[in-house]
Amino acid sequence: MHEQRRFRYLDHLIHVFVVVLMVSNLVGPKIVAVGPFRISGAQLLFPITYIFGDIFTEVYGYAASRRAIWTGFFASALLSVMAMITVALPPAPDWPHQEAFETVFHFVPRMVLASLLAYWAGEFSNAFVLAKLKIWTKGRMLWVRTIGSTVVGQFVDTVVVMIVAFGGSLSRELIANLIVSGYLAKVLYEAAATPLTYAVVGFLKRKEGVEIFDYETDFSPFRAED
Repeated sequence: MHEQRRFRYLDHLIHVFVVVLMVSNLVGPKIVAVGPFRISGAQLLFPITYIFGDIFTEVYGYAASRRAIWTGFFASALLSVMAMITVALPPAPDWPHQEAFETVFHFVPRMVLASLLAYWAGEFSNAFVLAKLKIWTKGRMLWVRTIGSTVVGQFVDTVVVMIVAFGGSLSRELIANLIVSGYLAKVLYEAAATPLTYAVVGFLKRKEGVEIFDYETDFSPFRAED
């Protein structure tokens, strides 16, 4: 029944999580060159959502993480649908910015599907692995859980989004470069953020007075509550 308990910070964290997710969706189409590597704009910000996911599962349990993931999923879907509708509406004759608006908000349905599938699969993989690792490590070695869950979750996310979004339109070599570059960058990102994760998790556990282990949790992504 973890989800029914009133936590002081959980709702605020979910709000910030959704904002970060929305911004990463908007900056995603740009491809950035970092030496020989190619990284999308979203990959500069999106890994932060996995840090949030780690915090949700570690502090509040899998059920709270599930709630955050679905909130982010529906917010992303709404953003995508409204962006496509708004771009399709005819601009006013005296409004000269339609082309620039389309550059930012022209969500291609295939990209929307790819990002939503990847987000859903990656975030739930991350939460599941972290919850299980917390039980197996008996709550010790937080770094093993945060990095281990990221290794799995980001792999699922990166492979799904790149293949679904670009399969058949980009060369296999470029897709492989995007997968490897993005995946390594996101895992290293998470590892570098470990001290910050430790500090935030420690603070929240003290303030919330909670230490949740998902021994009897139903890990179905579709369960409404625990």
